[in-house]
Amino acid sequence: MTEESELPASMGRVSRRELALQGLTRLDQFDGASEKHLLSIHGVGPKAIRILREHLEAAGKRLSP
Repeated sequence: MTEESELPASMGRVSRRELALQGLTRLDQFDGASEKHLLSIHGVGPKAIRILREHLEAAGKRLSP
């Protein structure tokens, strides 16, 4: 992974790596993203979604169901 990621380290290495492989490395890219789609990505589970949701809400953004 050559691009630096803004994703929270608390999500876990596998989740961050797999999201980066999808081109998702910045929190603003997740605003309005589908939880269902994100959960379909290998390595992304409920914990990663919860952490993303918390960080997005703190920034005034959100995931869609």
